[in-house]
Amino acid sequence: MHSRILRTAALIGVATLALAGCSSTGSGAPAGVKQNEKSTLEIWIRTTPGSPSETAQKAMVAAFEKKTGYKAELTAIFDDFETKLAQRAGQKDLPDIVMNDISQLGTMHTQGIVREVSAKDVPHAKDLTPQAATAGKTTDGKTYAIPYSAQANALLVRSDWLQKLGLQAPKTWDDLEAVAKAFTTQDPDGDGQADTYGLAVPASTKRGYASWYFSNFLWAAGGDFIKKSGGGYLPAMSDPASVKAMEWFRGLQCDAKVVQPGAVSMDTPPTNEAFETGVAGMYLTGPYMLPRFDKSLGADKYEVVPAPEGPKDAAVLAEGGAIYLMAGSENQKGQNAFADWYIGADAQKAGMEGTNGTFSVQLPVNKTVKVSDVRDDKRWETFATAYQEDGRYAPNIPSWTPVRQMTADTVNALLADCSLDLKAELSDLDGKLTAELLTQGILKK
Repeated sequence: MHSRILRTAALIGVATLALAGCSSTGSGAPAGVKQNEKSTLEIWIRTTPGSPSETAQKAMVAAFEKKTGYKAELTAIFDDFETKLAQRAGQKDLPDIVMNDISQLGTMHTQGIVREVSAKDVPHAKDLTPQAATAGKTTDGKTYAIPYSAQANALLVRSDWLQKLGLQAPKTWDDLEAVAKAFTTQDPDGDGQADTYGLAVPASTKRGYASWYFSNFLWAAGGDFIKKSGGGYLPAMSDPASVKAMEWFRGLQCDAKVVQPGAVSMDTPPTNEAFETGVAGMYLTGPYMLPRFDKSLGADKYEVVPAPEGPKDAAVLAEGGAIYLMAGSENQKGQNAFADWYIGADAQKAGMEGTNGTFSVQLPVNKTVKVSDVRDDKRWETFATAYQEDGRYAPNIPSWTPVRQMTADTVNALLADCSLDLKAELSDLDGKLTAELLTQGILKK
């Protein structure tokens, strides 16, 4: 996966050299590009064609057209998204707008295929939550993305299991471990079999899942993958707080044995199944899983509580979708209008409407909008509070993917082989991170 992404990035990088003469980092019209404000905005979104997500986004695009008079066409692409984007860059014909994960900001900015967003051209940017506003900025402090939807993790717990065993939902790491042990050893489903476990964990190396999931615990312990230092970054996985987080997390697998079997080879789909089929009784995940679990497991069988507090705090991973205004567009006013409309209060509320996953906004990024304005479900407010008070985005360095992947490889290895020397492995990882930060030109000098 890592090598494919790098190859695609290199292809886009070469292709976008041809865009240099017609792209701009400012908000004015690119040199050599004739503006055509009546042209149809071409919008790409990275999602599966025919999915509820595509349905929801098409409804939003239709609402945008009706409200503003602009014309727009949405195309959903999932397979080979990066490759197809590279091909269009090579043709000097990028789509006007790309809707993609905020985690792709560093990569897309480095590739030179996105343009800077001016606050005066997107007035509603002033209403973004502080986290969302910061998430859209690159390491130079300039804005190259507009988040339109946010999400943060909370803990899903089998409430029926808690009731059967006379337990309360965990509030601290010690509580979490105690409940996980009880779920593993005390037959909470009452079938007389030793077939339940405490915590569902996606610990595969695929797409960096082990690192992605572990980040919740790493940050709550006060640790980090890399840390800001002066004008650059330094590796941080062998720092005391990071070591402590890894020791505790590994202990759930190697000592307490409360993690579902096969976790080290699982990404999210089989981990989701582990929770909804009663293999595991707790799962730290995002609000996007509620419609599925309500249907497959039953809303009366589980509850949503804040992530248990770690040694430092209850920090959790924040993520979400972002609007990228692509370089070389002939319709920059249309680009600006779409971004501004989408983060306005009315569109944010409209985006939260829908059931069974047919909504385009998980949590609003507009600070004037509350989840309760649309959803009469206290569980969503738990996620919203987690985002507002404890949500933390991954840093927008030039390329987060290799950092996430190499940290995932080490986390996975430590979970898969309990005999490995933890401190030695983390020290070796920091050496690799140092080399990567140097390659990206952001290692502290």
